[in-house]
Amino acid sequence: MKISSKVECGIISLVDICIYSNDSVVTVINISARQNISAKYLEQILPQLRQANIIKSVKGSHGGYTLTRPADKITLRDVINALDRTVLEDYSVKEDSRIASAVSECLWSKMTAYLQSFTDSVTLRDIADRLASDSSAQPMYYI
Repeated sequence: MKISSKVECGIISLVDICIYSNDSVVTVINISARQNISAKYLEQILPQLRQANIIKSVKGSHGGYTLTRPADKITLRDVINALDRTVLEDYSVKEDSRIASAVSECLWSKMTAYLQSFTDSVTLRDIADRLASDSSAQPMYYI
């Protein structure tokens, strides 16, 4: 499976917003600096997530982005579909043959259904919690 950089950067930026929003907005500049993603690239991705009602923007000198709903209500499927509908779309047989139909039914349709189900089960909160548990497991060094 091939995921575009737009989808990957979209997921990363949403997890960043999830972690750093804390009742305030997160700016494109801050996401860009923390995640090493071009601000111009983020400015192309974030409006698509806003149009999909995943984030909302706050304008002004203290503007930025926040999630529109709790992170445990935003699934990876929501995010992927907002940025690239072709990733999880149902597979259709391109050729009209019995073998192609059988392969589609036994393989591609089942794989697509699994990916759709899996991405429905993973939320932004799951990823943020995983990140928090990974960082707390690292040893602290004092000098």
